[in-house]
Amino acid sequence: MKIDIWQSDQKGGGEWVEFSSAPKDPCDYYGRCGPNGNCDPYRAGELECDCLPGFQPKFPNQWSVRDASGGCARKRRRLSGDSTCNSDGEGFVKLENAKVPDTVTGRLNVGVDLDACRAECLKNCSCTAYANANVTNGIGCVTLYGDLIDTRVFTDGRQDLFVRVDAIELGEYMRKSEEQSGEKKKKEKKGVLVIALTSVGAAAEGRGGSNRIINGVQYDAKNKNLYEKDSSVSIFVVNDIFAATGNFSLANKIGQGGFGSVYKGLLADGQKVAVKRLSQTSSQGIEEFKNEVKLVSKLQHKNLARLFGCCIHGEEKMLVYEYLPNKSLDFFIFDKTKGSLLNWKTRFDIVIGIARGLLYLHRDSRLKIIHRDLKPSNILLDATMNPKISDFGMARLFGEDQTEANTNRVMGTYGYMSPEYAIKGLYSTKSDVFSFGILVLEIVSGMRSNHCYKENPSLSLIGHVWDLWRAGRALEIADSSTMGESYSADQMMRCIQVGLLCVQESPTDRPTMSNVVSMLGNATTLPSPKEPAFILVRQYDDADSSADDRLAVISINHVSITTMEAR
Repeated sequence: MKIDIWQSDQKGGGEWVEFSSAPKDPCDYYGRCGPNGNCDPYRAGELECDCLPGFQPKFPNQWSVRDASGGCARKRRRLSGDSTCNSDGEGFVKLENAKVPDTVTGRLNVGVDLDACRAECLKNCSCTAYANANVTNGIGCVTLYGDLIDTRVFTDGRQDLFVRVDAIELGEYMRKSEEQSGEKKKKEKKGVLVIALTSVGAAAEGRGGSNRIINGVQYDAKNKNLYEKDSSVSIFVVNDIFAATGNFSLANKIGQGGFGSVYKGLLADGQKVAVKRLSQTSSQGIEEFKNEVKLVSKLQHKNLARLFGCCIHGEEKMLVYEYLPNKSLDFFIFDKTKGSLLNWKTRFDIVIGIARGLLYLHRDSRLKIIHRDLKPSNILLDATMNPKISDFGMARLFGEDQTEANTNRVMGTYGYMSPEYAIKGLYSTKSDVFSFGILVLEIVSGMRSNHCYKENPSLSLIGHVWDLWRAGRALEIADSSTMGESYSADQMMRCIQVGLLCVQESPTDRPTMSNVVSMLGNATTLPSPKEPAFILVRQYDDADSSADDRLAVISINHVSITTMEAR
């Protein structure tokens, strides 16, 4: 098609001048490359047609003779069906300077931004792509469904098209971006694919020459302090993580914490691993990740979970731990049925193992580390029920002669925090000792620290144990499932007494972990505990005006943030 306009001159004459014509190139023909094809007229000497990310030629033989009219088809079917598509780690690849496909099957929403548009498309399994409705000011949303028809590349000035792909395809594009991320040359051609991971709980975007490449993996400059020369942490390629976890499938999900999810994985060499995938919705997650990488990589003890390595790509951050098949301690001790699998001997061995792991952190390792979040869900169990302390996200490193530190940002889990930490932000090795004491009483009793009792609903586990101790009936707290052949009343009483000594109100009255290990392993006479620091189980309401300030504790996914709120 050609449009001419008449251009007159001053003499009354004139001539026809071409105003526009089409097609200017092969890609101007509608649907030149068929469904899900992408037309690029700048592919010198090659067929102008290619497939959109995640697709491949539907009829390869036709493409070989330069006939792409049959278009492209998905490379893989969804593993779990349309109803759970977004659980398979699907996301989007961004195609820059693109012509948006025919919108005959699209939906327009002018009232949302691009982030909301992405979320809308991701939750609808039939949505295949999305883009801004108004490219000029970047507002509005167009979501596209079914085959994508009449897509092409321009040199500049068009808009971004986000094409839905599966997790495997995301991994492939991530690998390609890693290989190119160190190059500083400018691209003559603008229609390049820029990875933009927007899968559930994941995002990664290449940042060019500002990144470092370590073992073929891309790292942001802001994360360079994670990889110091003395760090013994191994670096995993992101493709290997995707493959090991089945693209983070729900079937491999084994845990959920405040800072992310944990997936079971199998590496190519047959090694079983647990992959902790950092949640990007957590404002604290980056610092916790750095702690785990820098601290745990330097620790080695049979009662600490072993860190194999980590993986970073853009905003995607993952920790690769040894896989422990028996999950965490809370899975057993707070369930009457599963708790019967832990007889008294096993429980006592778990107490001893945790104590030795803490002693290593406080005294015997190269570093002096305060864990700050010791609780049953952070005690993992291996195949023979040996305990392993895990989750060092909130751990802090102390100097050799340092005994105490304080923070204005109190984080931890209510029911396990020492009173000086919860109220004043002061923490030390004695803070961990307090948490250990709570843990011991929970292991013995099979009850949570915040358990309410009919006799006195305001009492926590500590208060209840103390009442029984003073009455000479401490053994009544024991979980009945422990009363088997391995049951030892003396050992159990010793554990209860050590637990009470560990939860003394004043840090100076609590034993060190060295003392604890000695008291648990020997038959020496133990000191008598004073009245412990009670943790009152009560709900605050607006009618409570007994103080100028109140302690407000908000718990999300077993992670609590404690702040002082003015009233």
